[in-house]
Amino acid sequence: MNAPEDGNPASGRLVCVGVGMTMGAHIAPRARSHIEQADVVFSAMSDPIVELWVQGMNQNVRSLQPLYREGKPRRETYREMVDAMMMEVRRGLRVCGAFYGHPGVFAQVPHAAVAKARAEGYQASMEAAVSAEDCLYADLGIDPGAVGCQHFEASQFMFYVRRIDPSAYLILWQIGVAGDLTTGRLSTVAGVKGVLVELLQADYPLSHPVIAYEAATLPISTPRIDRFPLDQLPTAALTAATTLVIPPALPMRRNEWVVERLRLMGG
Repeated sequence: MNAPEDGNPASGRLVCVGVGMTMGAHIAPRARSHIEQADVVFSAMSDPIVELWVQGMNQNVRSLQPLYREGKPRRETYREMVDAMMMEVRRGLRVCGAFYGHPGVFAQVPHAAVAKARAEGYQASMEAAVSAEDCLYADLGIDPGAVGCQHFEASQFMFYVRRIDPSAYLILWQIGVAGDLTTGRLSTVAGVKGVLVELLQADYPLSHPVIAYEAATLPISTPRIDRFPLDQLPTAALTAATTLVIPPALPMRRNEWVVERLRLMGG
């Protein structure tokens, strides 16, 4: 759909959708409908094939990917992405932001854009979608309810003191850019990954097996599932799409004090 020259500013609205992780396989009917019916679609797809696929659903698709640049702080890039979408909302257009996976999972721009649009009085919403986390559970055969899962963004995990339970899964997202204080690097150097290993050593032996995981993005591709000892992490090939999965290192310990109290209460 071609965008009109100008709309009624009061009629501007925004919806952020996710196309899932695997092209064509995960997109929900509502997300596709929003993309097809929008006056303008802003696309944030790192894979050019997926970008072309989105362009096939609407005649007016604008890529946000060129805003990324090595050395440019991601906060600045994210602000520019939000501004680009809001400019068209303020013109009174129906704007759709299309993002990889789930638009609300490890994605600052959709949350910021929806919040800004609502604060300015515009109708704004977000559609749920299949995320990399959903694919991870299926591909690795992990039930998060079995022993529990701890999820952290990798840099946040490094920058702040967190309590880790080594009897549950530890999942570190965006491991490929972990430890970047500048928020401008597109990859992590071996020395920084070494610091992360030192941090993890407090709860896991260096020989403990870990998994580098990446969900499949094309129907003809397979997920990346590389298993190796923790001490090999500094030399492992990691990208911004890589997730580090650390299986439990210890069995769960029964809390006998609580169990006994519940028993006495007739539980």
